[in-house]
Amino acid sequence: MLVKAMPPPTFRSLLVVCTGNICRSPMGEVFFRERLQPLDDLTIASAGTGALVGHKASEHAIAVMDERRMDLRAHRGRQFDLDLARDFDLTLVMELEHRRWIERRYPVLRGRVCLLGQWLDNTEIHDPYGQSLAEFRAARDLIEKAVDAWIERIAGAAGPET
Repeated sequence: MLVKAMPPPTFRSLLVVCTGNICRSPMGEVFFRERLQPLDDLTIASAGTGALVGHKASEHAIAVMDERRMDLRAHRGRQFDLDLARDFDLTLVMELEHRRWIERRYPVLRGRVCLLGQWLDNTEIHDPYGQSLAEFRAARDLIEKAVDAWIERIAGAAGPET
């Protein structure tokens, strides 16, 4: 799904957050990049609350994104902190615990942190790290649905795609 006709979002930057920043948030980042490709001035990145800093994306994450023809090979884990978060208008997290962790440490960010699965009945996307390819595929598919739900909200005022 490539969004072509859409109004500018009310934010200019988007950060996707999970725990280690080697599985879920890199997948979310890549899905958002692909979907929001026409918006060149939108910054999209990812980080982790307990990031494996400098580590590559997990092999299973790379494999399941390859199935969607999306490449995670250049990704390196990055730690979430206030200096990074201040550069982003919206932070989307995989689990409610991520939001609690962020808001406890950085109260100034309250109101800028939402659940990625918010538009899917506040669905949390659980960590597939160390599990099977099937679990990674399930996480990938849920992340994709959640990203698409956010895209619908962002593009909602634009009407049909052109």
